[in-house]
Amino acid sequence: MSVREVVVEADGGSRGNPGPAGYGAVVFDADRVAVLAERREALGVTTNNVAEYRGLIAGLEAAAELGARVVSVRMDSKLVVEQMSGRWKVKHAALIPLADRARRLAADFEQVTYRWIPRAENSHADRLANEAMDDGKLVQEIHAAEPAAAARPAPPAAAADTGDDSRSAAARLSGSGPGWTGAAGRPTRLLLLRHGQTELSVQRRYSGRGNPPLTAVGREQATRAAKMLAAKGDISAIVTSPLGRARETAEAAGAALGIEVRVVEGLTETDFGEWEGLTFREAAERDPDLHARWLGDPSLPAPGGESFDAVRERVEAARRDLVTRYPGANIVVVSHVTPIKTLLQLALGVGPSLLYRLHLDLASLSLAEFYPDGGSSVRLVNDTSYL
Repeated sequence: MSVREVVVEADGGSRGNPGPAGYGAVVFDADRVAVLAERREALGVTTNNVAEYRGLIAGLEAAAELGARVVSVRMDSKLVVEQMSGRWKVKHAALIPLADRARRLAADFEQVTYRWIPRAENSHADRLANEAMDDGKLVQEIHAAEPAAAARPAPPAAAADTGDDSRSAAARLSGSGPGWTGAAGRPTRLLLLRHGQTELSVQRRYSGRGNPPLTAVGREQATRAAKMLAAKGDISAIVTSPLGRARETAEAAGAALGIEVRVVEGLTETDFGEWEGLTFREAAERDPDLHARWLGDPSLPAPGGESFDAVRERVEAARRDLVTRYPGANIVVVSHVTPIKTLLQLALGVGPSLLYRLHLDLASLSLAEFYPDGGSSVRLVNDTSYL
């Protein structure tokens, strides 16, 4: 779609100043009848003014993507309108780079005008900003005061639970989630927490039903994850795989939140059969042809074990049960690398290649949403900022 003239309405806010913040932006056609684009995003902790500028930037970027040449900006922030119109100076250090970015975006259009409007006339963008702040309550980054307790070895290439323990930054998926697809209703949000470190993790061995306990490092990871979840709040239930390492991790969260933990059998890790306890190399040397094919074919099980297709069937059944049992609620799901990747795969609607390409750290947090009308989204992947 390419349109010449559009109206951009944008807003931002923070609950507290500074506080948990978010922005919303909407692009209308020139008659302000048809909605051409929407943007919203949670920003963590910042100020109202920063959030308002971020909303303006998002609106201008969306207008550019639509091919617009003439843009009429309407906002209820007098500060942003006056500064972008050149009547007020930008004095606050945090706003200077944002104003510069907005001006650079504006310079690419033939014409951009700015108009202040009352908040009541900016209700669409205001609603998007508030939705972003609601979402941000769950996905805000909570940084621990201390560094992580253990060294992190490099991850192996396999999708199996071989003890990936290399620290990585959270991969936050941008955009407004499924709102632009038309998904309706409040989603059931699954906070997907991988269990903490075990001895097999340290040795980077296939760890399925062998059920090793958490190490001291793993228990510390569980404690830090529990503190992070308690700080988020607004959690209705905690469910866990039946395996001990997941239950230990879940019980720490349950104690911090004051919530009883429920075991869900379908969330257990893949049965790696005769490869249980082997390293990636040992399994490849033991069964070279089968192991090579297994890495690309989810229908193949390990010898005496379970295929990833079979894992998907039981994980999907568990997901359906959770969405039915806890509609519109926030649920902590403590599990293992393959079930968590499978839930992310289901939320994204992608093929099995994700199982072999996505890296998840021990005790990492991901967030998947499932809507009552069948829509879904992923808002967070592999966050370890609290460790």
